[in-house]
Amino acid sequence: MRRLGKTDLYIKRVGFGGLPIQRVSQEDCDKIIYELIKYDINFIDTARAYTVSEEYIGNSIENKDYEFIIATKSMNRDYEGMKKDIDISRANLKREKIDLYQMHNVKMEEYDSIFEDNMAYKALLEAKKEGKIKYIGITSHSVDVIKKAIEDEKFDTIQIPYNIVETQGEEVLKLANDKKIGTIIMKPLAGGALDNAKLALKYIMSKEYIDVVIPGMDKVEQIKENVSILGDKIELSEKEKSCIDRIKEDLGNSFCRRCEYCMPCVENINIPLQFLLEGYYTRYNLKEWSVKRYESLDKKASDCIECGLCERKCPYDLNIRAMLKNAANVLGK
Repeated sequence: MRRLGKTDLYIKRVGFGGLPIQRVSQEDCDKIIYELIKYDINFIDTARAYTVSEEYIGNSIENKDYEFIIATKSMNRDYEGMKKDIDISRANLKREKIDLYQMHNVKMEEYDSIFEDNMAYKALLEAKKEGKIKYIGITSHSVDVIKKAIEDEKFDTIQIPYNIVETQGEEVLKLANDKKIGTIIMKPLAGGALDNAKLALKYIMSKEYIDVVIPGMDKVEQIKENVSILGDKIELSEKEKSCIDRIKEDLGNSFCRRCEYCMPCVENINIPLQFLLEGYYTRYNLKEWSVKRYESLDKKASDCIECGLCERKCPYDLNIRAMLKNAANVLGK
């Protein structure tokens, strides 16, 4: 077990990401939760945005003689919306107190406003005082947002993508660890782009400044494989390092790291979001959910005018115009 930052939460370094629960049944979720208990995986992360995930998990963990540490999150930014979501989460998860409640996917342009009066952070502080939540966290795909959150020291944990091909968050993870802010890793398999799960998780766990990684799992056999990497000291062999180098080379020219340097788009397209949704569709098999999210956007991949400005700003020299065309074809418009 490892302490999550300076909280009093002690967790296994491999946790459970609840996003894929959306595509299984309640019965399947029950089996997965049983397997988590079997392998003593005590940290579960889910979200209000993951449709039935909170509810299924809540039903599965209710009345279990096992102490799970539960984290969830909300994308609401206003006071009343966040207050309502906290109570919905408590009801769904069958918990009087949620161990960690996180602000979900915060963008730089909205960061400062969340601390204003009658905005979301105030609701989180009140919920903590009332005993509805224990700790407050933040998640983002933006390194700049996470860096600012670490510097402000208003959050107990940070959650950011980090994996073999998305290493742009390495320095902020080290900074968070230095400040004893809990470090939670999402997207360890790069949204499904990495097919060697054991190597991908071992790469992350070899970093001592990372507290916990939360791979999404929707099959019981995945759990045994994912916990098999744990040990007193995790080190990569020379063969594994060579394999990682090859993966970086193979995916390097076609994988969006969501660094957002391509932004702003002249057509106001959220470029990284298009690729994120396309990944959920093709690699996570969340087709209906991804299409629905895509269709709700004001500006879509299909609105690209192919000006090429984004490609000139991309530090990874990605062929963004072609990638946007593919996303538009996959997601339907």
